[in-house]
Amino acid sequence: MWEEKFSTSEGYVFGTDPALFLQDHANYLTSGDAALVLADGEGRNSVFLAEQGLDVTAQEFAPTAIERARALAKARNVAVEIEQSNIFTRPWRAETFDLVAGIFIQFAVPDERRDLFENIKGTVKPGGLVMLHGYTPKQLEFGTGGPPFAENMYTEVILRAAFVGWEILECREYDREVQEGSAHSGMSALIDFVARKPSKA
Repeated sequence: MWEEKFSTSEGYVFGTDPALFLQDHANYLTSGDAALVLADGEGRNSVFLAEQGLDVTAQEFAPTAIERARALAKARNVAVEIEQSNIFTRPWRAETFDLVAGIFIQFAVPDERRDLFENIKGTVKPGGLVMLHGYTPKQLEFGTGGPPFAENMYTEVILRAAFVGWEILECREYDREVQEGSAHSGMSALIDFVARKPSKA
């Protein structure tokens, strides 16, 4: 599905600018940190992190999206390691990344999401960060992007429960006008989540 979506589009489906979420929370980004960006599509978010000086790995499955991500990184003169894999079957290395970012990765149904979050938690180093951004169920009223399934969306309750024991730095639902390519355009019901993994004793 995603390869078809990207390959049938003449331009960058989600634009080339990073998600506003990352721009708003750039204070959490530390130059030199190892970052993993999940299902990064055409590279807008991984390229932005690389521009901030992070050592970035972008995970994506669709070949057309990967080709565009490489072109974007080259145009912006940054290095991004791109891993072609299925997000649900990729190998997860324990305590590897200082930061894991998931921006609009809401194609996962609840059972898949539970397993995905557990893998994310395991691959973050102690003291590292998870940054998640997506839609809340209210997004179905706006219809300006995202899947048409309320169960795929995030709520504060879902995210806080998934990261019990972590330091929740931000967990906030809000509405905002979004213009991120043709796929995310218009008033949107959003949630921002930033959490820090406990350091080892």
